[in-house]
Amino acid sequence: MTVIVRDLRPEVPADAEGFARVRRLAVPAMLATPESVVHLLTRAHPDARFRQLLAEEDGEVIGTAQLYVAHDSPEPGQGNANVYVHPGRTRRGAGALLVRAAEEHLAAHGVTKVFSWVLDEPGNRAFAERRGYRASRSAHFLRLDLANAALPPLPEIPPGVELRAAADFADDPRPLFELDAETSADEPGDIEHELADYEVWLDETWRHPLLDRKLTCVAVADGRPVAFSLAHTDGDGRYHSGMTGTARSHRGRGLAKLAKSHSLHRARAAGCTEAFTGNDTGNGPMIAINKWFGYEICATEVRHVRELG
Repeated sequence: MTVIVRDLRPEVPADAEGFARVRRLAVPAMLATPESVVHLLTRAHPDARFRQLLAEEDGEVIGTAQLYVAHDSPEPGQGNANVYVHPGRTRRGAGALLVRAAEEHLAAHGVTKVFSWVLDEPGNRAFAERRGYRASRSAHFLRLDLANAALPPLPEIPPGVELRAAADFADDPRPLFELDAETSADEPGDIEHELADYEVWLDETWRHPLLDRKLTCVAVADGRPVAFSLAHTDGDGRYHSGMTGTARSHRGRGLAKLAKSHSLHRARAAGCTEAFTGNDTGNGPMIAINKWFGYEICATEVRHVRELG
């Protein structure tokens, strides 16, 4: 049996379906649908040199890679390559082929430092280390049983604060973009990003097929959005909290917790049965909030980095 690596073809439904299936099997906490896979590929910024690769064995997709140049970072020469293999199809060489193809592509576009998330399991970490990657920071995936868990009561909405849905900003989402840009700038990470292009944000975030504008909650005060909790849903009972943050001027008032609490309650009322989120292990305030909600760690990934050349 021969494993080959090739590009995902967005016009072929089976390619996106295979990519999404492997992602869900490898990391159940990551929401992926064929529509979201194609969206990422077809809406990526040209400077990202974005590619999605498939490892295929006898017509079956058994591995995936998603890679891109960090074009929006002030430090040039950085890129990302995340590889996931079907947990029942390991030790066939798919991972090694995907990593090699990803590194060759990134190097051809000026990348000298590659970052990659690796599941915190002995076999996966050893695989990365053998290929010259060294471990750095880590992050947790967390899960909440929305069908059976007792969510904490909804916090009282403070005076002067109004709670709205992202759908209410459909005519002019720019205030949400400005809030997202401010809060994202303070997120811990290896690569510094600058969220500055409104049109790119509209294309990649606001029009993302998993974005649930009704369940994304926004706290408004002083005439503008000051906190939010972004919600993704996959139509199969799964809900994922993306960015949750507060404007610097309004931090320390519990507004992020307020927005996320209402989003979770609305998600359960809408029929969602599982809630997922992710936290950098150094993000103590958000970890504390998620523990308060009842989330439990279900997996951990370790960021690895390799210098090319």
